[in-house]
Amino acid sequence: MKSMILRELGGKLDLLNIPDPIPEKNKVLIKVLSCGLNFADTLLIQGKYQLKPNLPFAPGLEVCGIIERINCTSSELSLGDRVIAIVEGGGLSEKVTASYSSCFKVPDGMTNNEAAGFLIAYGTGYLSLKDRAKLKSGENLLVLGASGGIGLTAVELGKALGATVIAVANDAEKLEKAKELGATYLFENSDENLVHKIKSIGGADVIYDPVGGTLFEKVFRASNQCARIIPIGFASGTVPQIPLNIVMVKNIDVIGVHWSAYQKFNLDGFRKNCIELINLRRSYNLGPLISDVFPLKKSNEALEIIRQRKAKGKVVVEMAI
Repeated sequence: MKSMILRELGGKLDLLNIPDPIPEKNKVLIKVLSCGLNFADTLLIQGKYQLKPNLPFAPGLEVCGIIERINCTSSELSLGDRVIAIVEGGGLSEKVTASYSSCFKVPDGMTNNEAAGFLIAYGTGYLSLKDRAKLKSGENLLVLGASGGIGLTAVELGKALGATVIAVANDAEKLEKAKELGATYLFENSDENLVHKIKSIGGADVIYDPVGGTLFEKVFRASNQCARIIPIGFASGTVPQIPLNIVMVKNIDVIGVHWSAYQKFNLDGFRKNCIELINLRRSYNLGPLISDVFPLKKSNEALEIIRQRKAKGKVVVEMAI
């Protein structure tokens, strides 16, 4: 099979022919149709992600594909099923193995590319907002980075859960998509009066932050009493410093969310969240905005768009083109 292999940390991926993987016990072999890319893949390549696979390896943490082989006794999935799967790398390949428990049938009407970009973005958001932050209908949800794939899914989910969504991004044009997906208030990162404006519309009950850096340090001061802060990434490249005196005075909860780790220590909860999310997708027509599609051989270009934060939605590598 063809696979985009990283042989040196920080280097480029090379398109190589390698043997097909063999599924171990309780795993399946998937013929990959599409692979969704994430900021985490750029960190994997640099050796800066929590997961550090041995070199050489192929990035790619989520796929849509067809089950070709099953090495377990469960009867929930069958050969030929089209599935969404979370994998521990290797998605940028024509075939990949996945744990049986991390595979879910693709809902009717969902394209391969939508399916490949669904679970990580929406799964992180759903776990964060519903289970961890316990977002309530009528609360104010502040979403930073509300122009990229992760931020836009949080906008959608916040709206579906009944919150008033405040979207913050780095330019007005990018914020229009957030408005289409349900954001009520739109603000630019550079607005000198950003904190005052957020406070004037009721402040933030929940802050969803995939950005970090100075932006978070600024808007944190617009949080309400008993607010919940959800740091899920640091796309700015800087881990923000949280002033604990404000955390104390405002009774704020800072809630860690790492979805792939949650999968490991609470598999039943992980699967329950995924199934609920797929059902919610049917009710609210959730689906990632696919902004860029590349063939396997151009995976480096796809990753570069994410690295430079130029993507306006989800970036997908499609095997068939």
